[in-house]
Amino acid sequence: MGKRHALTTRLTLLFASISTVVLLLLGLLIGEMAEHHFEELDRDLLHGKLELLQNALGKVDSYPALETVTKELQEALVGHLGLSVSVKTAQGKLIFASGEAQFPTTLLGSEAAALIAWNDSDGSPFRGMSVLAPTKIREDPYLIVAVAIDLTRHETFMASFQMALWIAVGTAAILTSFLGWVAVRRGLAPLKEMRQRAADITANRLDQRLSVASIPVELAEVAETLNGMLARLQDSFHRLSDFSSDLAHELRTPVSNLLTQTQVILSKPRSTEEYRDVLASNAEELERLSRTVADMLFLAKAENHLLIPHQEQVDLAQEVRGLLEFYEVVLEEKEISATCHGHAFISGDKLMLRRAISNLLSNAIRHTPLNGEIVVDISSPGGTQVLLKITNTGETISAEHLPRLFDRFYRVDTSRQHGGDGAGLGLPIVKSIIEAHGGTIAASSREGVTDFQMFLPKIAPLT
Repeated sequence: MGKRHALTTRLTLLFASISTVVLLLLGLLIGEMAEHHFEELDRDLLHGKLELLQNALGKVDSYPALETVTKELQEALVGHLGLSVSVKTAQGKLIFASGEAQFPTTLLGSEAAALIAWNDSDGSPFRGMSVLAPTKIREDPYLIVAVAIDLTRHETFMASFQMALWIAVGTAAILTSFLGWVAVRRGLAPLKEMRQRAADITANRLDQRLSVASIPVELAEVAETLNGMLARLQDSFHRLSDFSSDLAHELRTPVSNLLTQTQVILSKPRSTEEYRDVLASNAEELERLSRTVADMLFLAKAENHLLIPHQEQVDLAQEVRGLLEFYEVVLEEKEISATCHGHAFISGDKLMLRRAISNLLSNAIRHTPLNGEIVVDISSPGGTQVLLKITNTGETISAEHLPRLFDRFYRVDTSRQHGGDGAGLGLPIVKSIIEAHGGTIAASSREGVTDFQMFLPKIAPLT
């Protein structure tokens, strides 16, 4: 696996690379433009000199007059450093020459030549042009005029200019790289602050949150996502802490009872009847422990998606009426009126669904006062779902308790003292069964009436 580099280093290198490439291209462009500028200046200068020579030679009508003109040209060219002139006939006879340039044959041909650059035998650089200059001399109706300029000074200047240019480019590249590093450091400062704040968050400080107001918009979304994750973690830790406390509480009481009874019975010799009574009591506590452990294993399977219902057609109305008959004795003892309305078929595990409905009915019976009422309604409000609603009269459940009714070991009694018939696992088991069947469950309570609504996928009855 390759070595990982810091984000600051990677961004700085990227910025430095882009800046260097841009500056190099800019330097090449400036150098090319300067070279082109000097070439245009030389072209204009040489073209002007050629026009001057053409005008002067165009008035010549004899060789004596030509000698006079050449003397005037010799005097006129004094002081023009680096300028060379050559005048020849079409046959190649040299009539006039000035300067140090060694004109190439391509420039002194029978036709005019465009701007040409060359080096003399000693390496001196020149740039020149030639033109055909008409005369009034009968023997030589036109002459070949060539002019050239020494480029030594130009090349010396361009070498110095390019050296200064590349030094400036290199300095600018280093400076922009440094400024880029500073900008990246300042730009990533909020990220560093987020890292420090995140490092301060521990299992005991999950209430801490990342600041969103002082960071850029791009990082604010990340911070909000992390804050949401921290909120979920905090809630999960609180639930886990409550669950651990409740689990220890649920197991402590029967284990303590078993230990106390066993120690008492062993403190002195007992009769057979006394041993039998203690063993019966211990068996009752062990059964309670066994049910709690079995329920925990059931919930663990559900949370790990290992709870796979057996699919078969289930008549909800038939299951509800069968369970109401099962609880008939308890209902009569508390003088509770229990009725079932409607019917529907669903696909699911009959035993699991029976257990879920049984838990809800048992919960409703436990919290319904004497002469109370329990109503089970089965309907299909959406056409594709079945609603099974169990309503019972009794004390109103506060709104803050409703979202946590399906948490393990959660009781509305804030004292959380052990008591009653349930271990606080009935409703969580109901929720896990309903969700395993692709449904949902919710609870509501108001004005002395509590509702539990189960939504399950609907199927058509078999014929």
